[in-house]
This record gives sequence, structure tokens and C-alpha cells, in this order.
Amino acid sequence: MDPVPTAPSREPGPRDPAEPLRAWLVEHEDELVALTARLARMESPSAEPEAQEPLFELLAEELSDLGFRCRRIRGRATGGCLYARPALRSRGAPAQLLLGHADTVWPRGTLGRMPVVASEGRLTGPGVYDMKGGLAQGLFALRALAALDIAPTLTPVVLVNGDEEIGSPESTRWVRRVARAVERVLVLEPSLGPEGRAKTARKAVGRFTLRVAGRASHAGLDPEAGVSAIAELADLVRRLHALADPERGVTVNVGRVEGGLGPNVVAPEATAWMETRVLTREDAARVEAAIRGLAPERAGARIEVEGGFAKRPLERTPRNAALFEAAVRCADRLGFALGEGTAGGASDGNTTSLHAATLDGLGAVGGHAHAAGEFLWTEKLVERAALLALLLLEPGTR
Repeated sequence: MDPVPTAPSREPGPRDPAEPLRAWLVEHEDELVALTARLARMESPSAEPEAQEPLFELLAEELSDLGFRCRRIRGRATGGCLYARPALRSRGAPAQLLLGHADTVWPRGTLGRMPVVASEGRLTGPGVYDMKGGLAQGLFALRALAALDIAPTLTPVVLVNGDEEIGSPESTRWVRRVARAVERVLVLEPSLGPEGRAKTARKAVGRFTLRVAGRASHAGLDPEAGVSAIAELADLVRRLHALADPERGVTVNVGRVEGGLGPNVVAPEATAWMETRVLTREDAARVEAAIRGLAPERAGARIEVEGGFAKRPLERTPRNAALFEAAVRCADRLGFALGEGTAGGASDGNTTSLHAATLDGLGAVGGHAHAAGEFLWTEKLVERAALLALLLLEPGTR
């Protein structure tokens, strides 16, 4: 009799880390919420770098406990940066960046009228959503991986700056430097909308100052001898606003004007301050060229233009789209759907996207950023920290 065939033996496949990571984070949810609240109570306005020191010290302590070597990069007029990498690492190994900022728009003393409070599933307070919650989630994602002894294939490094809310004037060079050295960037900025969508596109922000010079004369005795800078500026404002193209996501706003000497003097000077936001580098170049190419309509008037686009747009490039799709798969393993959207404002992700795959909006789920009533949903902290942990485990593509 022929022997009965048996099925070939199979080694069990590797266990999906999604459930163990989620379970560990659920178990430590109270600690995650407590750390978020503690970070938020450390008021850290952009304009007061010295106020940021306790926060940077706490972040360095947390990262050091996880085996990271921390470097404090001091700013001249801002809070500078904190850069951290594992003390034990393979030199030259591919890396990935967790990127965040320590500063907030809230001045010191805001806690007096807007305390940090946990109630009915919400944590409210200045900076909880933008972006103390994201910082806490990043730290707990790293904690969970360390606790479960799961090592990412791409070495995680961390960069936190103290001037993002004012455009990262001093830290951009460090953000750019690290982005050039890593394969991907996970940005801990708050998510988009109540659904907690990731930000796969961000507008570029251009700020310009336009100064018009005319010629003064007596408004009653000799008005024809003058050239009104205010009249020229009024026409100029209409031409600037005509550059807007809502269908392409191009906005233009002249938000402040001033000029003239008095009602009896033809104005010899006038100034306008404006902002424009665009979705693509192509539109940024086109709009900036149009602004710089403006010519006066009145003989004898002159126009001077200062400013430009400090950040280029974060566009949905193929590599950024691929990173978002990886995040969608990770979210699916955790049992929730991750959407995407476009943010009207810029972040340091605009800078990193020029050099590495970037996914923004991986921080807290909540609302009212920069406004009274700023809050995050505490139950979502675990979900987003687990998503970050899984994304950190995604293989590299190089």
C-alpha cells in the first residue's frame, strides 16, 4: 500500500506587530496622555527661546532613556534645535526622520486663562494639538518599539526645532541637512480635519512688501505737479488680487497698507504688505515673476518689491504618494481608515519634501489650532502612536 501523502511542514510566518504595538500603547495610554499634558504645560512660545529650554531638556531626557544620543543646537535669536540618533547604530546605514517642533504661537501666561484640562475624552490647552500631542506620540511610538524589542530596518533619527511657527528662519538649514541624509520623513504636525487625515500637499507661502514712490505736491495749490503713490498703490492692489486663481489653489491677499503725509499733500510714498499661497512650484515661479514684473502706470512713480517664497510647496510627488499608501496599509492593519488632504499653510515638511519622501499630518487628531479651545482627542493618541510605530517598521525603498 502506498503511503498516505502528508502536507509539507511549514514554519510559522512572522507575527504582525500591529496588534502587540497597539496593545502595549493601550496599556500605557494614561502615561501617553500625561506626557502630552506635561509637554503642553511647558509654555514654549517662538518669540521667547529661553522658555523652550525646559521642554527641550525633557525631550532630551526621554530620548536618552531610549538609547538616543542627543545634540542641542543653539539658535542665535530662536530656540534652535534638538537632534537625536541612536547611540548604537551602524554608521552609514539608511535612516528615517521623525520631525517636529517645540514652539507654539501662545505667549507665556496663556495657561492662566486656557489651562490644560482632560475632560470627556478631550485634552484642551495651548499647543496640545499643534503640536505637543505629536511630540508625545512620536516618543511613545519609539517607546513601544523598544519595549517589544522590535528594531526598524531604517535607523530612526529625531529633529525638533524651536522656530517653526515663525517660518523656521534659523532651523531650515538643519532641517534640510538632515532631510538630505535620510530616506523618508514622518512629520509630527497635527492631522487635518476631524477625520485625522494625513497632509499629502501643503501650499507654499510667499510674502512680499511693495513700496511705491511718487512725488509730493500741495494737494490744493499744485496737485498736477505731484504723483500720488497712494493712487498708484490702489491700482497696484487691484492688479495683485487679479493674480489669484482659486481653481489652481492660488490665493493673494494684500493685508496691510500705509502711506502719505497728510490730506493736503499728494502722497509721495505708500507701502503694501501681501501674502500669496500656491500649490505648485510652477505657480510659485509664475506668481513671483508677475509680482516682480509689475510696472507703474503713472509717469514718475516707482515700485520696489521685497520678499519671496520662504518655503516651496509640499507636492504629492510619486515618492510622497508611495509613503502615504504605506501609511494607509498600516492604518488598515490597525483597524481604521486613513484619508489625505491639502493644508493651506506650510510646515517644515515643505522643506524635507524637496529631498526625501515626506508624509505630514501624522500628529494629533483634534482641532482649533492657534485658537481658543485648542484640543485633541485622547483616544486617538494611541491610534496615531501605533500608526507611527508601524510606519517606522516599513522597509526602505533604496
